[in-house]
Amino acid sequence: MLFNLFSKNPKNNTDSSPYLTLKVREIIKETPDATTIYFEQPEPHLDYKPGQFLTVIVDINGKEERRSYSLSTSPFVDPFPGITVKRLAGGLVSNYLNDQIRPGKKITVMKPLGNFTCDYHSKHQRTYGMIVAGSGITPVMGLAKSILVNEPESKVSLLYGSRSEEQIIFRDRLTALSHQFPGRLEIIHQLSRPADSWTGRKGRIAGETVRTFAESLLRDRPSDARFFLCGPNELMETATNVLLALGVDKESIVSENFYKEPEVIEELHAQEAAPIHKQVTIVLEGETHTYEVAPGKTILEAGLDENIDMPYSCQSGLCTACRGRLLSGEVSMTEDAGLSENEIAQGYILCCSSKPKAGDIKINIE
Repeated sequence: MLFNLFSKNPKNNTDSSPYLTLKVREIIKETPDATTIYFEQPEPHLDYKPGQFLTVIVDINGKEERRSYSLSTSPFVDPFPGITVKRLAGGLVSNYLNDQIRPGKKITVMKPLGNFTCDYHSKHQRTYGMIVAGSGITPVMGLAKSILVNEPESKVSLLYGSRSEEQIIFRDRLTALSHQFPGRLEIIHQLSRPADSWTGRKGRIAGETVRTFAESLLRDRPSDARFFLCGPNELMETATNVLLALGVDKESIVSENFYKEPEVIEELHAQEAAPIHKQVTIVLEGETHTYEVAPGKTILEAGLDENIDMPYSCQSGLCTACRGRLLSGEVSMTEDAGLSENEIAQGYILCCSSKPKAGDIKINIE
């Protein structure tokens, strides 16, 4: 998972703090443009679920930068946690992590977050369909390993889109897994820009490809099929529509949003701007802070302006790092993709995409 963001200085590490300092143990080059960074286990061990992400906090040219990257490891299989970072054109932090990070380096991170996770039980006999493209494989790698080791009667089928053979992240490791779990892991590669020698599937993953893939899985165990989607928004929207049309239950489809265009967020904020300054009270780690939110500002932005060390990561309503429970009052939330329907029903909001609307607004940030 990758988000664009910037921030204030993190707190010192404490048991109640959302921050940790991790020491880099090993660097593995997965492709020319992707690197896995493994960390030493802290004490106590890092508690995370497969599919979650870490927010990395680094200083570049004297400025603190934050980005969030999916954990590609499994706590059930891998002795050390790791994130896989794909280089982006002009990507400040992704390029820094690929080029500058070495074993022994210490990096501040936020504790793992994210709902792109799965429940496991040894008695499950499920069929899992994983539809991913590019770096969308990173959280799915941890999920697949965890399913295969925890659910001996379940099967995993992976439809994986990449640009070229050399850009297939975890290619050799996936092949090794398929040999380790024969008959239980199916891998279908599809390349959008393959070499002439490539004999596999070609082109981008489209709706008909998803339909054929899903129908083959639904013939096996239709009531126990689960689908995990991770990649470009267009792919996930297409896949979701196809799966729903095939009768797959909405709760059986889990997707991970990586990125929302900043200009779209800004436009939505402008449309929902509060007409006057509004007072907001937040309860953070047992301390109460009251401050004013100016027109055009979100609750998070105004809090950071007051030097309140509110937790956050993506600033686009996707990651839930800034999640809080609305105790009173009413807010206008322009993006809630990171929250489940149950969380919204319980009164949770995302401070990065919320603005004061009415009443005496009080928020508890857990």
